[in-house]
Amino acid sequence: MNKIFNALILILLLLSLSNCNGQNNSISTQRETLSKDFDKLLPFYFKMPSKLFSEDRSPGWKQNGTKILLTGTVYEFDGKTPASGVILYYYQTNVNGIYSTNPKEPRNMPKNKLGQTHGHIRGWVKTNADGEYSIYTIKPGTYPSRDEPAHIHISVKEPDLENHYYIDDFVFDNDPMLTSRRRNAMENRGGSGVIRFVEKDEIQVGERNMILGLNVPNYPKKSLKKYVSGKKIGEDVSSFTPFHAFGPDKGTKTCPICKYGWYHGILYFVGNDPDWIEIRKWLVFLDSESIKREKYLKSYFVYGNDENFNKEDIERKLEELGKELQLKNIALTFVPSLSDKTSEIYLNKINQYIANTFLIYRRSNIIGKYTNLKPTQGNFDMIKAQLNQQSEYFKLPKSSNK
Repeated sequence: MNKIFNALILILLLLSLSNCNGQNNSISTQRETLSKDFDKLLPFYFKMPSKLFSEDRSPGWKQNGTKILLTGTVYEFDGKTPASGVILYYYQTNVNGIYSTNPKEPRNMPKNKLGQTHGHIRGWVKTNADGEYSIYTIKPGTYPSRDEPAHIHISVKEPDLENHYYIDDFVFDNDPMLTSRRRNAMENRGGSGVIRFVEKDEIQVGERNMILGLNVPNYPKKSLKKYVSGKKIGEDVSSFTPFHAFGPDKGTKTCPICKYGWYHGILYFVGNDPDWIEIRKWLVFLDSESIKREKYLKSYFVYGNDENFNKEDIERKLEELGKELQLKNIALTFVPSLSDKTSEIYLNKINQYIANTFLIYRRSNIIGKYTNLKPTQGNFDMIKAQLNQQSEYFKLPKSSNK
């Protein structure tokens, strides 16, 4: 019996080694041989160095044009756990919108027989122990055909998955070709790819955090947890126009994201199940944080009870509530329902029937989401801790560079 058992173990070990060697040989082959058809096999590994780092300078960095730094953290599917050892492959056009080739450049990709190439402005980074990456490159130009916004392609290879997959391109918020129609059509694979620049030391800096597997069809490690309310961490908050009953924009329909979306923001949604005692506690807390953090935090209460909706009654109730609590900075707003299409709040996918939904965002990108949250000191501390997590670029104003 022992001999049979030992023989089985030996066979399994040999098979494992064979599979590993087969995969390594395949990667080695792809490093040296260009794919005959990119639609069938992306040249992810072509000329990839054997050793990768969390920081990379592309061949475009040496060229004339707008210098940019793309940086951020890659997270596991939960949106909270940093993911180390993840390889990101990127490629882009030059400033003229061409995937230019350069035989003198070690990363250069010649055209295959179909005329396909990723050019020579391409590279790889591998996230460090904290999931961080940095790419120094040049801002790409728009295709000469002018049929696409300027962009940088990005693909992901996780250390424990056999196959790589693409996520949304890096695109640029100040690009006039990035219209509302195009933004709403984005897949948000890996989270939003929209880059909003700040400027430091004459470099345009854009932060993007990525969520592994987010909105990737058939992602093998997908959590069984269901998201019951709100867009996902890593996606951008969608613009909407609630009516402001109390606060700085009282009496108007003002989009919170459009006017105050640069630094931190908190959207506190309540639908058909309001608990006004708890609401009062949350409003006092959010207002005090907004006062303390000044321009770096804007908070909103968004009420959307569609049962017996009466605009005048709700407006009066919220105004009285603001005066009663002596609120200073928080905005008290409302919509006919959380699925209302006229205000476009429906784009944020808020559940009408749960106690509450909180979306915390930075640069319009969702960094925290909570539902059915009680106004306890522990939850107050949790939100404060999240707001305190700021990069060195957080307080920089929006870049004026076009």
